[in-house]
Amino acid sequence: MKAAAAVILAAGMGTRMRSRLAKVLHPVAGRPMLEHVIQAVQAAGISRTVVVVGHQADRVRAEIKADVEYVIQREQLGTGHAVMQAAEALSGYEGPLLVTYGDTPLYRAETYRQLIEEHTASEAAATLLSTLVDDPTGYGRVLRDSGGEFLAVVEERDIETQAVRAIKEINTGSYCFDAPLLFDMLSLVKNDNQQGEYYLPDVLGLLKQRGMRVGISVLADATEALGINDRRQLAMAEAVIRRRVNERWMEAGVTIVDPETTYIHPEVEIGRDTTIYPFTMIEGKTVIGEACRIGPHARIRDCVIQDGAVVESAVAIDSHIGQGAIVEPYTVLSPGSKVAPGERVRAFETRKD
Repeated sequence: MKAAAAVILAAGMGTRMRSRLAKVLHPVAGRPMLEHVIQAVQAAGISRTVVVVGHQADRVRAEIKADVEYVIQREQLGTGHAVMQAAEALSGYEGPLLVTYGDTPLYRAETYRQLIEEHTASEAAATLLSTLVDDPTGYGRVLRDSGGEFLAVVEERDIETQAVRAIKEINTGSYCFDAPLLFDMLSLVKNDNQQGEYYLPDVLGLLKQRGMRVGISVLADATEALGINDRRQLAMAEAVIRRRVNERWMEAGVTIVDPETTYIHPEVEIGRDTTIYPFTMIEGKTVIGEACRIGPHARIRDCVIQDGAVVESAVAIDSHIGQGAIVEPYTVLSPGSKVAPGERVRAFETRKD
């Protein structure tokens, strides 16, 4: 893949979350949703990432531990205005530029990679990422001409006909642009709309007016494009990532008795032939060996559990559990605890070695 850069928009307040915490810092599967986006972008092979921050900018920069650059959008004047804040940071960069959002934690790295590859191969001025949904209410519809080429994006509030309203292909809000051309076009975007904002999709219309091609890359799994605007959608994203993680481990030889009630963070490592029983949470950077039995009703965070160990209905935090050890129900292992190989920790025993 040709070397690419990315701009992640993460400046919004997220008022529908009804929270004092910036939306992009709300955790999904144990990590701020913005971290999921950054990880996917970087795993796609993108070498340079600029994050546009605004609301709680200092806190976002302090909590996100990633190799990215930050620029500030001091006023919330629309998505086009947000991207313009990255113009100086990307001055001189002439390659493909991915633009995506910090509140879309479900994108896979291969989706971003495919979007960039299709954009580069087609030599389009811009490529929009679209997807098909059963209920397009609330989304911008993608209009195509008789040849299937991009014609326009019509926002929900601007739809005037039932034919357009019935279109199920929507704009996900992620794009790939030719970087210099994008910033040239953004300087021409106007804010003569009801919100008085500068909209990024207006760039697509400007490119079409100048005879340039806008491509469309169709995302097969519409779930990836889910944007988090409220707590309901936050829970939906959590469920999707939980399912992905559990499926990955089951495919790798781990038995998960009830995936619907098992919570495993993405950074956890688990050996084959381990069995995880219902209502178990395995968090942080826990490493579990082979042929272990975990749960039911166990909570484990940042632990090392060696082969053949058993941790039943217990809590273990930042602890080391040796090979073949047994941690009985209702035990609490406080941070720093060590259980020797073959040792049995009795019920109701709280310890720290």
